[in-house]
Amino acid sequence: MSEKIEVGSSNVFKDLGCSNPEERLAKAELARQINAVIKRRNLAQTEAAEVIGIPKQKVSLLGNGIVSGFFLRRLMAFLNKLGQENRV
Repeated sequence: MSEKIEVGSSNVFKDLGCSNPEERLAKAELARQINAVIKRRNLAQTEAAEVIGIPKQKVSLLGNGIVSGFFLRRLMAFLNKLGQENRV
């Protein structure tokens, strides 16, 4: 028995039928970039929180890919505070 393979789009959120798939994808990409900078700079959560101006618990949420509580503009601002341009 062979399984049917369906080719998806470049947006998993769209493929899953989520609301606002473009915004969700942009937020996920920004969170990925933020986490990459934090890791590359070897910042502890407390240090990252100070740099971007949010509580440590919110840095933890970002680290776990939970972006539902953040606006797109705010994620872009975090990346800028880390000295990076957003590439979304």
